[in-house]
Formats: sequence, structure tokens, C-alpha cells
Amino acid sequence: MKIVLDLKVVMDTNVFVSGIFFSGAPYQVLRAWQSGEFELVVSQEILEEYKRVGEALGEDRPAIDWKPVYEFVLKHSKVYKPVKLKEPVCEDPDDDKFFACALASGCDVIISGDKHLLKVSGYQGIEVLKPREFLDRYLK
Repeated sequence: MKIVLDLKVVMDTNVFVSGIFFSGAPYQVLRAWQSGEFELVVSQEILEEYKRVGEALGEDRPAIDWKPVYEFVLKHSKVYKPVKLKEPVCEDPDDDKFFACALASGCDVIISGDKHLLKVSGYQGIEVLKPREFLDRYLK
């Protein structure tokens, strides 16, 4: 997969699974990544959450096979060892893994609709953008 833009992105779990199971901006973000328009960076913890949530939604929606997309992530995303954050960043500490991965990878953008992540956009220069904002800014 050839990356078109020199852009590394962390995608939060809700954007990832929404892109698989639903249409709209998250789907467009996922397709743009699969087309090589940007590089997806993850940590082992993020991959585990993608899998856990994908499996749960897959049980509710058996007509949609999420596994090929997850396997594509395993093959075509770059896995980083997250940095150890000095203090909690988000109100929900479970969301800190996205910033820890972004800092480890040198990425500037997290794609998320999560209010806890959006609230701390700008932390150490990392911008948190909703899927539509990301598409409008980087891919239009």
C-alpha cells in the first residue's frame, strides 16, 4: 500500500468500528486509509480494543464481516509502543492510549468523535478532529 499523503493518523475505536458497520464520514475515513491516502498508526492496546469492540458489534450484526478490515489493519498499519504519559490527559483515562500512541508515532492527528478526546485537542500539538472535519481538511 503506497501512502499518498505524508500524514500519520490515530483513529479511535468508535471511528474504526463505525467505518465498518455504518456509512457516513467514518466509512469514508476508513476507505481513504485503505486507499493509502494516509498512514494509520496504532498500539497493541488500540488493536486489542478494535478487536474486542469489533467482535461485540459483529455478534449483533452477523451479516457484516468485520474481520477482513481488522486483518487489513494488522497488515497495513504501523504499530508503536506507546509513550508513558506523565499524567492523565483525558477525563476518561481509557482514552489516554490514543494520545500515548500519537506521541510515540509523532502523529499530529487523532480522528475521534469522543467528547473526552475532543475536549483536550491540542495536547502537545496533537489535534483531535471529528471524522467529517478530518475529511474536509485533509482529503478534499
